[in-house]
Amino acid sequence: MPAVRPLLLACLLWGVGARAAELRKANDRSGRCHYTFSVASPSESSCPEQGQAMSAIQDLQRDSSTQRADLESTKARLSSLEGLLHRLSSAQAAGPSETLEGPHRELATLRQEREQLETQTRELEAAHSNLLRDKAVLEEERRRLGAENEDLARRLESSSQEIERLRRGQCPQARGAPQEVPPGAREVSRWNLENLDFQELKSELTEVSAPRILKESPPGHPGSEEGDMGCGELVWVGEPVTLRTAETITGKYGVWMRDPKPVYPHTRETTWRIDTVGTGVRQVLEYSLASQFAQGYPSKVHVLPRPLESTGAVVYAGSLYFQGAESRAVVRYELSTQTVKAEKDIPGAGYHGQFPYAWGGYTDIDLAVDESGLWVIYSTEAAKGAIVLSKLNPESLEREQTWETNIRKQSVANAFVICGTLYTVSSYSSPDATVNFAFDTGTGSSKALAVPFKNRYKYNSMIDYNPLEKKLFAWDNFNMVTYDTRLSKM
Repeated sequence: MPAVRPLLLACLLWGVGARAAELRKANDRSGRCHYTFSVASPSESSCPEQGQAMSAIQDLQRDSSTQRADLESTKARLSSLEGLLHRLSSAQAAGPSETLEGPHRELATLRQEREQLETQTRELEAAHSNLLRDKAVLEEERRRLGAENEDLARRLESSSQEIERLRRGQCPQARGAPQEVPPGAREVSRWNLENLDFQELKSELTEVSAPRILKESPPGHPGSEEGDMGCGELVWVGEPVTLRTAETITGKYGVWMRDPKPVYPHTRETTWRIDTVGTGVRQVLEYSLASQFAQGYPSKVHVLPRPLESTGAVVYAGSLYFQGAESRAVVRYELSTQTVKAEKDIPGAGYHGQFPYAWGGYTDIDLAVDESGLWVIYSTEAAKGAIVLSKLNPESLEREQTWETNIRKQSVANAFVICGTLYTVSSYSSPDATVNFAFDTGTGSSKALAVPFKNRYKYNSMIDYNPLEKKLFAWDNFNMVTYDTRLSKM
């Protein structure tokens, strides 16, 4: 734009110069310098008279005024053009970003909305996948229960035939049986208790009554012998007492427990509960008071750093011990700090359905607590499905000692440990089951028992002993129950 103004001025000068003009300078008589500017008239051949001269001068003045007005108008238009050009230049420099700013903003909004829709879609797909998995688990459970029903019916028929054969006297009778042993017990007293061939049969002979090692107390009232406060053999299990019922399908089976060796801030009243139906089970409900547990109001919820499997968890000395999902690892989770303190594989232990209890549920690895500490119940390929019992160090989870029993793990419904003796339960669904075997780690020998055990709700998926309360804790078909126990005098 600076070049435009000189161009216009040159044009004006050219227009003026088109008329012949002459500039002269000369000294007057007094010696002063005079400048004389002469312009030839474009139309007059000779100078007019004085009146005409005045008219010509006026014409020239008018022409000069017109030219001056034209010049001012041209300058004004030039200034206007310069302003317009400046605005155009500024707009051209800043225009692209300002022009695109709106579309860019709108595009960013659309992209954000698309990402939100994609996230919602993924969440819905994940929820749908979880529902399908849960449905598949429930269908598998239904099929398994149907097959198990048929198997139990066949076994019951076989057992009934065997019982009938025994009643007809085809089995050798016991000699010199003590008077306090009832007739039903004499009929099986000659069976070889160490022979694996008859273990499954004995687990179904629920009609055989318990030996009367001590005089019976009235039902529901444990005896008051000194053996109740110490160790001895289990001789009596009371009627189940229901403390709580689960609210949803995820509570059909699970595990609940109290710490027999509580560590501050927990007390002997603090209760923990885990509903174990489904996959990815991580949630542990904690109840500070027994009343909170009974009413279903947890005081705290723990979320485990890895999912657990099945109903074999226990709490001991301030830590939760559980089997990691789809692994043979036992994990120690400290409840007060909510951190994993130890994790250890049980060498060779079956897991995820290799050697479960009779009811299934991936109960391959079952933890237990008694007066002496922490135990793990499992089986291995080397043991050919027989129960293996190991004493664990509660800090490091190292195995301190191991026993291999002659009790087939899949032929019993559950197991627990009292005073270093492993006990098994014959059935998880029969209302009138028995505690049918005992393995004494002190002697390394097993024996048959027939201590009555009630499955009131006909689906008992967890049985553990609490040495502090001298009770069995169980989870029977949505219901959390306890059983009083009595031990013989040592």
